Amino acid sequence: MSDMKKWQHEESAKYMVAVLERKGFEAYCVTDLEEARNKVLDIIPENVSIGLGGSVTLEKMNILDTLRSEKYSLIDRYQKGSSEQHIRFYKEALLADYFLTGANAVTRNGEIVCTDCSGNRVAAMIFGPEKVIVVVGANKLVEDIDEALKRIKKIAPMNAKRNNHQTPCTFTGKCENCNHPERMCNYTAIIHNGMKVKGRTTVIVIADEVGF
Repeated sequence: MSDMKKWQHEESAKYMVAVLERKGFEAYCVTDLEEARNKVLDIIPENVSIGLGGSVTLEKMNILDTLRSEKYSLIDRYQKGSSEQHIRFYKEALLADYFLTGANAVTRNGEIVCTDCSGNRVAAMIFGPEKVIVVVGANKLVEDIDEALKRIKKIAPMNAKRNNHQTPCTFTGKCENCNHPERMCNYTAIIHNGMKVKGRTTVIVIADEVGF
């Protein structure tokens, strides 16, 4: 990454933290995935239950093995199992002490925008777990909600391909607004602010390009 691009990500990250704090979220700026991992582990105490949202950023952080240790009670959505077992994990995560996830976009007005396949991630971000931690790269800063939705459409084919969904977008590389049974983009949520329960949601902004 060039020095100028790194500088731009750093400025975007600082901006995101400032606006998110004004909207009632707790927010931190970190330099890279390793620092993000350390910040998450600083925030989450031992002996608590933890739910997960599907996230490339979390997978790249190398945090899952630590959370699977006996220090925590991880509701592990990444375990192999039947669809019925995964649905059970999703439901259990709604009652977790902490919920850890990524996000698709954050607007310059401090709105967090996410689109889900099953809806479990956005449901938990909105209501249920006592605490929510969102880890997001500075590359996900967008101008407004319209730009957030455009960004989600642009990345959707990559996400579908990553999850081996045989949707039309995995053959064309662009959103086809399909009605396929394996469609990934089924539920979209906009979190406008964190004022209802101040301090419930913490956003860790990485001053780098991470995740889709």
